[in-house]
Amino acid sequence: MVARLRFPALALGLLALLAAMWGGLLRMGWNWPLLRPTLLTAHGPLMVAGFLGTVIGVERAVALNRPWTYIPPLLTALGGLALIAGLPSPIGPLLITLGSAGLVAVFVQIVRMHLAPFTATMAVGAVMWLVGNLLWLSGWPIAGVVVWWEGFLLLTIAGERLELGRILRPGRTVLLLFGGTVGLLLAGAALTLVNRDAGVRLAGVGMVALALWLLRHDVARHTVRKTGLTRFIALSLLTGYIWLGVGGVLGVLYGGIFAGPYYGATLHAVFIGFVISMIFGHAPIIFPAVSGRAIPFSPRFYSHLALLHLSLILRVAGDLAGYPLWRQWGGLLNAAALLLFLLNTALAVRRASSP
Repeated sequence: MVARLRFPALALGLLALLAAMWGGLLRMGWNWPLLRPTLLTAHGPLMVAGFLGTVIGVERAVALNRPWTYIPPLLTALGGLALIAGLPSPIGPLLITLGSAGLVAVFVQIVRMHLAPFTATMAVGAVMWLVGNLLWLSGWPIAGVVVWWEGFLLLTIAGERLELGRILRPGRTVLLLFGGTVGLLLAGAALTLVNRDAGVRLAGVGMVALALWLLRHDVARHTVRKTGLTRFIALSLLTGYIWLGVGGVLGVLYGGIFAGPYYGATLHAVFIGFVISMIFGHAPIIFPAVSGRAIPFSPRFYSHLALLHLSLILRVAGDLAGYPLWRQWGGLLNAAALLLFLLNTALAVRRASSP
């Protein structure tokens, strides 16, 4: 019965995604109805916490299958709803912070049940999210905590890839190199507390190192030779790793800037190029496990993947070259790629449900 809480949490997570997209496009200069003034400042938190944090929380809750584990993603989903509704601060940040604390508790339980490099990596990622949320709750600007939020997503994804890569039996040296990339990310995030510019640059080095590690050691470099869904997942992952490297390089080059096109290019190379690519690749596997509904592979999945990367190239090029129109249209097409992903997923689910 309690497990049914995942459905309202996922529904609110989807609402947070749509609201984040709308707010992001308004920030880029599209002259559309504002709906809620808070959407302009809530764009990042809605995407990271209201959507991604909620989905990750639901995934962990389903995997652990204990009633209390559904509370954290419900809290983050409600926190996203509070941001959308424009409720007085700190209601939204407080709910999200409590939800992230709950996710840390979930990973404590997971690590106690099965201590391994991949579970420890994801647990560290959850702690990074909690630290970032505590800083945000205490009044730090989003630009000052975003490296902690990036670390949460990067280590969650990297931990999952490390888990799936066990079939390759990575040796001690490979695991030590992986641990070194995690250490760079952690050190960079910690350094931002006293020197944001140096911390962002160090974290950027960590992102480049992690991207290179994934390109070299992830199982996707082997499965890309397969066909069907296996090949689609591998291409989603490999292209995402390239964007992670791009984001890391931009972080090293531009450091601790707080706003502007270079800041946008650096963030969106990671959050859109890497994270959304991971979602596209993992959705056909994760969604059935979370919802109980199958997603059969369709070649049309390549349409949202291609649109995502082509539009992001346009967007980042516009940011770096100083062409606002390229940036605007790239952002709009980024949103179109996400909507196309939702449409293609819904069509695949419908096809699987048809007699």
